[in-house]
Amino acid sequence: MSTAAGKDRKFSKTKLWVALITLLLVFYLVVMMQRAVLLLGDADPVAKLLGAAYLLIPLVAAWALVSELLFGARTEKMAGILASEGGLPVDDLPRTPGGRIVRAAADAAFEKYKVEAEAAPQDWRSWFRLSCAYDAAGDRSRARKAMRDAVALFRAGG
Repeated sequence: MSTAAGKDRKFSKTKLWVALITLLLVFYLVVMMQRAVLLLGDADPVAKLLGAAYLLIPLVAAWALVSELLFGARTEKMAGILASEGGLPVDDLPRTPGGRIVRAAADAAFEKYKVEAEAAPQDWRSWFRLSCAYDAAGDRSRARKAMRDAVALFRAGG
């Protein structure tokens, strides 16, 4: 099997899981909304208060779900653009027998992308690559922050 075919299969599998989890969350939110309506119809003021809370939780969860799905779609679009330009970082870092990236190698590669992002702070491409470098170095929270910065710059046309 070629690498491209393997990535396409993994990519499709990932999308399938996202769709399944999204459907389960939507089902859960519908059930919560139904329970909220039932509690709001009760004469007891405490039940009405719980119903209001149950109504608020699905709204916040729905906002978070849509926000994350849009983030994923935008990230995928940006990756497609970078791939067509030949600008995606090459995944050639050495790995442990368990498949994890060797931390020292990730840290060394990280410096290159950090300097690139500092030199071009308004270029979403440099922030995208920096996000990939953070991820390879194991810093998921900074990787996500850098990717959010890349998305914001991409949406602004930078």
